[in-house]
Amino acid sequence: MVIYMVTEDDKKEIMEKLDEISDRLQKLNIAEYIELVRSPRRMLLINFIAGLARGLGVAIGATFLGAIFLVILFRLARLNLPLIGEYIARIVKIVQTYL
Repeated sequence: MVIYMVTEDDKKEIMEKLDEISDRLQKLNIAEYIELVRSPRRMLLINFIAGLARGLGVAIGATFLGAIFLVILFRLARLNLPLIGEYIARIVKIVQTYL
């Protein structure tokens, strides 16, 4: 059997560490997270809104990248490059037909 002697300095150090841990836990907002987990409706609403935001971001990003790709294709077609120009001209005609 081992007996430990705890001094007053040790008690103060332990209390300081506990206060530090308590402050860190409060900064992590664990209570708010637990409340969120216990409320399925709120969690579903937050995840739904996050999904809408992601979907909107993907749609805008894809549109932007598609527009850049088309601009590059149009410019390459205007250059009349020997092998690539004919292929790109066909693609540009197809795109212009459906726009």
